Amino acid sequence: MRLLRSHGMTSLSYDRHQGHAYSYDVIDLGFNYRIDEIRAAHGLEQFKKLTANNHRRKVCIERYWHKLNSRSVGLPSTNVAGSPAYHILPIMLPDGDNREAILGALRSEGIQTSIHYPTIHRFTYYRSRCGDHSLPRTETVSNRELTLPLYLDMSREQVDLVAESVIRLV
Repeated sequence: MRLLRSHGMTSLSYDRHQGHAYSYDVIDLGFNYRIDEIRAAHGLEQFKKLTANNHRRKVCIERYWHKLNSRSVGLPSTNVAGSPAYHILPIMLPDGDNREAILGALRSEGIQTSIHYPTIHRFTYYRSRCGDHSLPRTETVSNRELTLPLYLDMSREQVDLVAESVIRLV
C-alpha cells in the first residue's frame, strides 16, 4: 500500500528530506494518494460527524427495510460483523425484471438511482489484460442490482416514496 500511495517509489519524499534515504526507485505502478492540509483538516472535521451521519443513514436503511422486506426484492443482510457505514443501499431486483425499464420509470418520477458493482471482468481494462471470460453467476447478480437513493437529509416521506415506487414497478 505504501508503494501504491506514493507513485510506486521505494522511499518517500519525507524520508529523503529527513536524511533516511537519498534516492529512490519506482518498482510498481503507483498513485499520489497524499492529501494536502486543507483536505486533511476537512477530513478530521468529517470524522467528528461520522457516528451521527452513519446513524442518520441507518434510520433510512431501516425504513427501506421495513417497507421492502416482505417484497420480492433482495436486500442486504443486516447480520454482519462490525458497524456498517450505510453509504449505499443496493437491492436485488427479482429475476427476470427489466432493470433498465425500472431505472427509467424511477427516473421519470424524479427518483435518481444508480448501478453499483458492474461485473469487473467486463470492463475494458480487465478484458484487455485477462481476456474475455464468462462468469454466469456474477453476471446474473450484477444485472439484477439497483442502488436506491440514500443521503443524510433524506426524509421518511422520501424513503417511503422511493420504496413504494419500487414495489409498484417490480
